[in-house]
Amino acid sequence: MSMRTLPLVFINLGGEMLYILDQRLRAHNTSEDNSEKVMNDIVGTMFSKAFMDELLKPQQLYSHRTMKTVLTRLAHASIMRLNPASMDRLYELMVMAFKNQVFLCLRPKDLLLISYNHMDTIREFVKDTPMAVNQVDETHRKIIEAYSSLSEGELQLLRQTLLTFFQDMHVRVSLFLKDQIQNPNGRFALTTSGPVPHGTDVPGLIRIFDCRGREVRRREFPSGGSYTSSIREGSFELHGNRVIRLGMNMYTVDHPEETHTSRAPSVKVITYGSPNPLAKEELNLLARLMGSMKTENKPKDESGFRINLFNTDKEEAEAGASASAEESLYGVINIQAMQDEQAASELARIAGQFEEEEEEKPEKPSNNKGEELLAMMDDL
Repeated sequence: MSMRTLPLVFINLGGEMLYILDQRLRAHNTSEDNSEKVMNDIVGTMFSKAFMDELLKPQQLYSHRTMKTVLTRLAHASIMRLNPASMDRLYELMVMAFKNQVFLCLRPKDLLLISYNHMDTIREFVKDTPMAVNQVDETHRKIIEAYSSLSEGELQLLRQTLLTFFQDMHVRVSLFLKDQIQNPNGRFALTTSGPVPHGTDVPGLIRIFDCRGREVRRREFPSGGSYTSSIREGSFELHGNRVIRLGMNMYTVDHPEETHTSRAPSVKVITYGSPNPLAKEELNLLARLMGSMKTENKPKDESGFRINLFNTDKEEAEAGASASAEESLYGVINIQAMQDEQAASELARIAGQFEEEEEEKPEKPSNNKGEELLAMMDDL
């Protein structure tokens, strides 16, 4: 698992969140002043120095629950509010959009271009606020410094960590279904055509060389797809043409149905509960991130407003009730991927002590050692 995945996840999911909120603010005919304030406040919080410094520390990528908690706090950093059902839909849209981009990037290094596309668009959202633009630029420079020196292997590990993070998310998005890039079961349909990754050749040709390195013959084979030569490489600088369009805003105000989601009938909601060996680390991360996130303290005379990601309030309420019923139906599934090493070593030490005592006093076995061991395990 890559220890450098968290900053890219947060920046790309945050960028997708801003795209969706921008579309909903315009669809709700929100005043220009309020829309500008919402975007400036969220971007200012998202790219604050203390918050980004905390994110950029090498650390493991944690659960969707932790990520959603942080992004919920970020979405409420201004006068705008979302109720839980709308926040659920917002998070699903963010995750599925970024998942699709990770699937479609031709090489691991393109993950940086996707992130830069998000940051370029975010910079455009706040172009009239120099302080916010400077925050985005400073974070962009830090990302370039942290990731430009990574090897292909490290970037591939980063991409694999992202795919592991996304693997259980199969939420259907109306925009993806309409464009036939997502199947009815929520899984993406990948094509076998288009340009090959930069620096590679179109498949279909085998070249054979002799011991002196001279090409002696060629052989062709069917590649199974319609591939073309690679496009030119995008810019990895602070400003420039990224070439690829992955990570750019795909929402339009004229089509509110683009932000509709639904779960595939066969997809079961799984809640990752305790025991979790990373639970303590997740809580520590959450506390650090929340401590470094400065939310907007709005004046008492400044009224807030609510954004709805559904067509009507009734539909939003029904979605919230359906989610609650679904959770009660499936309950909580506890998944423990690995044992806590400290607890395991402590239990082994205790068990070893019992074995030594039994070897020393075999004639007087204790009847309550099992109870004592259970009590000790409860205390761990």
